[in-house]
Amino acid sequence: MTGDGVVRDLLATACPERTVVAVDPIGRGNRKDTALVRFAEGSPLVVQRATDRRAIRTEARLLRAIGERTTVPVPAVHAVGTHDGEAYLLAAHVGGADLHERFVDLSRPTRRALVERFGGWLAELHEAFAFEGYGALTVADGDADGTDVWRDEGDRTAGLVAERDNWASWFEEHATAAVERLPAAFDDLRGRLAACVADAPEGGSPPARLYPWDFRPGNALVADGDVQAVLDWEAPLAAPPALSVATAEYLVADWYVAESAPLRRAFRAGYERERPYPDPAPAHRVAAIADSAVDSRSVVTNPRYPELDREESVAVHRAALERALAAWE
Repeated sequence: MTGDGVVRDLLATACPERTVVAVDPIGRGNRKDTALVRFAEGSPLVVQRATDRRAIRTEARLLRAIGERTTVPVPAVHAVGTHDGEAYLLAAHVGGADLHERFVDLSRPTRRALVERFGGWLAELHEAFAFEGYGALTVADGDADGTDVWRDEGDRTAGLVAERDNWASWFEEHATAAVERLPAAFDDLRGRLAACVADAPEGGSPPARLYPWDFRPGNALVADGDVQAVLDWEAPLAAPPALSVATAEYLVADWYVAESAPLRRAFRAGYERERPYPDPAPAHRVAAIADSAVDSRSVVTNPRYPELDREESVAVHRAALERALAAWE
């Protein structure tokens, strides 16, 4: 059965009262098959399918909890379940343009206002979610095959559990892997980057909060100068707030403009309206930049829009890593 046929068969069970008129694949993400489904009547839905049931349930649970506990705009979850051996998530379709493509065309005040909102949203996420461990977050074993998404507003974990209980060992593995994924163009920095990671300041058990590692304009939809939805919450992590602040600063404030200081100030101002700002250490910045400099296929990512070519992109990432190392050395 084709992808179109699989989706239609799934919806005949999940939404038997609605008539599908079109199934359009959406090329977003590498872990799931995603499609926009239009019906004869009513609003369209986005259907995501994957063989990893726990991953789908984790994302669905997190989306619902974010929608209930924060002002972060996320698509409403309509249903989550399994069909023919695959897990699926049905969510509302949100209109808007890709903020990645529109960001540089916005006025400077609008850009600052949007970045400030991202800062405030990240702070809200840090206030709304707290965990006992670090690293990958998933639903508990007994929830992976359930039919209903658990909810309890009194539990800041949202029923999600972290894979590791030792912060220092998880961070060293996470940051070291990010540095090792860097291509040969970074070889001359690799020793200093590794030394900076080894000199990470936090030991013990620092507070763990939600770490949305892909929290960026490229995963946001905008209309009339305002964000309509932030997308792609798959594979969430738990980490101290400083690490996710370092990542978001790079992806939100530094990614699109060469002179990023005003956007960094705006991001910080938005965050500080909700909670104290956790200044990242150089090791946090090294981990954040190195992890963002290559994608899941170890291909160098391309800042700016229009996107820079590979050589120019390497130069941007190298400059950011050099700044982090200079702050450490």
